[in-house]
Amino acid sequence: MSTDKDLSKISIPVEGMSCAACAGRVEQALKDTAGVAGATVNLVTSKANINYNPAKISVKELVETVSNLGYNVPAAESNLTVRGMNCAACVARIERAVSDLPGIVRVTVNLPAESARINYYPGAVSATKIKEEIRSLGYEVTEEIDGRESVDRERQVRQEEIRRQARNMLIAWPLALLVMLGMFRDLWIFPRFIPEFMSNVLFLWTLTTPVVFIPGWQFFTHSLNGLKKGSTDMNLLYATGIGAAYAIATINTLWPGAGFGGRGATFFESAALLTAFIVLGRYLEALTRGRTSEAIRKLIGLQAKTARVIREGREMEIAVEEVLPGDEVIVRPGESIPVDGLILEGYSVVDESMITGESIPVEKRTGDEVIGATINKTGSFRFRATRVGRDTALSQIIRLVEDAQTTKAPVQKLADLVAGHFIAGVHVTALVVFLFWFFYGYQTFFHPNSHFILSPYSLANVGVFGFALLLSVTTLVISCPCALGLATPSAMMAGTGKGAENGILFKGADAVEATAGLKVVIFDKTGTITKGVPSLTDLLPAAGFNRKELLQLSAAVEKNSEHPLGEAIIQEALADGLAIGEAEEFQAIPGYGIEARYQGRKVLLGNRRLMKQENISFDEMMSRVEFLEEEGKTAMFVAVDSRAAGIIAVADTLKDYVPQAVARLKQMGIKVIMLTGDNYRTARAVARQAGIDRVLAEVLPQDKAEEVRQLQEKGLRVAMVGDGINDAPALATANVGIAIGAGTDVAKETGDVILIKSDLRDVISAIEVAHATMRKVRQNLVWAFLYNSFGIPIAAGVLYPLNGLIVSPELAAFFMAMSSVSVTMNTLLLKQFVPSMKKEKDKPACAPG
Repeated sequence: MSTDKDLSKISIPVEGMSCAACAGRVEQALKDTAGVAGATVNLVTSKANINYNPAKISVKELVETVSNLGYNVPAAESNLTVRGMNCAACVARIERAVSDLPGIVRVTVNLPAESARINYYPGAVSATKIKEEIRSLGYEVTEEIDGRESVDRERQVRQEEIRRQARNMLIAWPLALLVMLGMFRDLWIFPRFIPEFMSNVLFLWTLTTPVVFIPGWQFFTHSLNGLKKGSTDMNLLYATGIGAAYAIATINTLWPGAGFGGRGATFFESAALLTAFIVLGRYLEALTRGRTSEAIRKLIGLQAKTARVIREGREMEIAVEEVLPGDEVIVRPGESIPVDGLILEGYSVVDESMITGESIPVEKRTGDEVIGATINKTGSFRFRATRVGRDTALSQIIRLVEDAQTTKAPVQKLADLVAGHFIAGVHVTALVVFLFWFFYGYQTFFHPNSHFILSPYSLANVGVFGFALLLSVTTLVISCPCALGLATPSAMMAGTGKGAENGILFKGADAVEATAGLKVVIFDKTGTITKGVPSLTDLLPAAGFNRKELLQLSAAVEKNSEHPLGEAIIQEALADGLAIGEAEEFQAIPGYGIEARYQGRKVLLGNRRLMKQENISFDEMMSRVEFLEEEGKTAMFVAVDSRAAGIIAVADTLKDYVPQAVARLKQMGIKVIMLTGDNYRTARAVARQAGIDRVLAEVLPQDKAEEVRQLQEKGLRVAMVGDGINDAPALATANVGIAIGAGTDVAKETGDVILIKSDLRDVISAIEVAHATMRKVRQNLVWAFLYNSFGIPIAAGVLYPLNGLIVSPELAAFFMAMSSVSVTMNTLLLKQFVPSMKKEKDKPACAPG
């Protein structure tokens, strides 16, 4: 049995999937393959994510598993310049080393040209990994074309599909319309201008045949590939419907006495228009489906192609992929910043809206951080590259959003279950429909003046076989598992993309669904509600100590502490010109404070719990402590050699917009709670300023998760919002952990939702984006289920005994095409969504009060 250490994870593209049943086929086939521990296939992204054991199965075999089902796994190509090769042995060495990487299809190294051409499966191996492998052999390697544009494979594939289906439509529609005119030649005013030969069944057969076997051939080949593997998909419904209509019409044309309805049942227009409408649906899907992932493609498009760096004392322009950590990069006005880094020299204003969602440009000075793909607006500056390639903030964001889009929300399980059995169920239903109308329904309910909805074509001469077949074919064609399969993933893709546009990263579809159902939001105090950069406000020495001595002792023991309150003490000591010595035997006591020895004296600095634990009395100073805490200040107790030395008060101010964010959450019907390890008086003062009614104070870090659990036990869905420093257990325990202020290193953050900025209004935006996304999911699912629930029975003829009308196969094909397109179009309305707090971001910040 494989352990987690034995497993590798890859994400390979899969082309040719047209509905949820296709994705289900590929997923099940991969799961059934020896050596595969797990697989998920996403129809919208057209990717298969596979956990597998490389010792038991290769990437090539995984690709063959997918290819044998009739789908295509496209390979990418990388052209490299390789310097340092001396002979054929070098060529063989590089080819052998690269070929041993997973996912490599073909390696061709050319010694005279100093080039290497590698074909590989994206997701199994990257161009960066290939270059690293060659460099590890001692060769220099670069991209063959400097400043090359990155190719968006997804868009390229979609454009090819659009062109292919457009060509199919150019064949199908003119011929299908001619067939329709020929079939209806004897009706209305058509005899006046339509030649009689156009109504000849042989002429109609001649027009219909190329429609079925050129644009319609794709459905037959895909169906055949699936049947070879014992599986079915949407193409089988199309092929069965088109094939049955065409075959019976052909038989009744060439052998009218065969007993299938004769010349009265030559419905060539059904076969031709059926094909034309299905091709139209495929064309519209290709046009619209990719637009749900536009946000990601927009992010990818932000990446700079080149960078201007200083190497060997001179300025040179190189491909952005060649920038290394530590390189000095020059950026001029109007240019895109190529990678993440720290400014060494210069001043500018940078537009970071594409990463953070913040529309106001940000000033940048020496020492400030810059983010790759943001736009330099005014000045020039020089910066040192810190994160490049896959480590940049943009790459991490793209990776997180793409990972989120490959996950499945719990709400999708029902749709997947239905879609998985849909095709077989519809074929059984169609067979039952045929048998019912052939053996009973036709004799009982048929009347000669019957005709199709929106058609004057009479069904009087089709006969029992033709009538039963028409209703059976219509039942096959009108069903639409595509709408079911697209309902959730398309909305999740659009929703996670909309979140990324606003600096909100959902780590999975389950995080979106959970965020939409929140009833309680818990905020950590320090660094989340407050700025987390406190300053020292009061210094109250006890009897026997003076201000300078108290400050110097406190600064010495806090020197090794990373707590923000300690930093305030050190900054005050430095401002007073005090020398800060080195403390010994430093020990942090989580939830209590610190203990150290300084100049031979034992110093304790912490909260009242620490003093109580050490039996040190501060009774004479408690009245002043309570006064400080009523003002929202944090009082820290200092004791030296087991006696009170004094009180140090530190204040931490509210972040901007906190009161508005809290007020908006309350308007949304969400309970707001503040959780802190600070004392109750200080916490209450901060909560009062923020507008928060309920406070959980003096909670130790290890107890924060327990507080979350207690709320969950009451049946509440809880979000924990923190900066991740000491909130990791609580973030993990909450239904939704929201890490705020992630900045540029989002991949390291704990939590289900990551907010790039430290703006509490983004919590509201995250909830609103989740609500909007789940609203689209529900709308799509309701539409898909209602469409099939009503469409299939109507196509089967349940209304025929009441009104004599039935749906024609071609009209059913139109409804089917529109049902899946309408799901995508409804999802695209999410692009217009703007979070309520974003509309207010130009308003001035409320001062805490």
